[in-house]
Amino acid sequence: MNHPLGQLRALETADGSLSLHSDHFDEAFHSSAGALEEAEAKFVRPAELKRFSQASELKLLDVCFGLGYNSAALMRALPQISTPKLQWWGLEVDQRPLEWALNHQPFCDLWPNAVLQRLEQLHQSGGWNDCGGQGTMLWGDARQNLKALPCSSQLDLILLDAFSPGRCPQLWSEEFLGALASRLAPGGRLVTYCRAAAVRSSLRRAGLTLRSMLPITGQRIEWSSGTLAVNPLATAPLAAEGPGWTSLSAMEEEHLNTRASVPYRDPMGIDEAKIIQQRREREQQSCDLESTSAWQRRWLMHKPHKHAPNMT
Repeated sequence: MNHPLGQLRALETADGSLSLHSDHFDEAFHSSAGALEEAEAKFVRPAELKRFSQASELKLLDVCFGLGYNSAALMRALPQISTPKLQWWGLEVDQRPLEWALNHQPFCDLWPNAVLQRLEQLHQSGGWNDCGGQGTMLWGDARQNLKALPCSSQLDLILLDAFSPGRCPQLWSEEFLGALASRLAPGGRLVTYCRAAAVRSSLRRAGLTLRSMLPITGQRIEWSSGTLAVNPLATAPLAAEGPGWTSLSAMEEEHLNTRASVPYRDPMGIDEAKIIQQRREREQQSCDLESTSAWQRRWLMHKPHKHAPNMT
């Protein structure tokens, strides 16, 4: 039987938490620093859950749910007093990672019973409904299943944790990112580990305000560890600095004016990775933007003591 992620192989990350490797994408689900630490630092912390109270409803979409770390960590971190009602949706193409996680006792031991029960119900029936809210998993191609979300649902949080753009451009295209951005409520946040110029430029064109994620503990110091993108709220503009994020540096802003910023395009939302990549390569070759290598050399000269900027 052919699985969308191909063969899976277990990995143990630096913090002892379970991760997986997909042979189809030839990529791990998490950084080697730690699956759990990454979920908490890159997704939970910038969400600033204290913004929500019992009087409010938290609407959350988890794109590429995987083993479930990001949503489980967020559920665990919700305030115990004045807990907001959670309306949750997940998009995932393969049921095996969650099944693998639930069969791994150290993973199960991480979560309170209420959170673990929700994960088990997602696996068994594709949804959960309890006194704290409800959740729905949509299995299959995220590009198509995104359309199944209620049109009236304006999301407070989107967690975007797909495989890297070079491996899975389908979920980083101008069209898909634009569709996600259009689902955000005013003040809503999209959080991702990705710092690629192509992704950031698409999010900015979709009208979102960008911030750069700071490195997590134990991670190699680099110029960015991800992206926070926010649907601007005129009455409460996003602060330049916050928990785990800061404004884009001059180097990062210039990165968005190089060939690396040429977006991935998937006009109908049905193209395979190879077609999307070839389309982008042709556009990069014909554009008059600065080469990414020239940008990299310039900033290496300015900051020789820093880690070399990533060219993607």
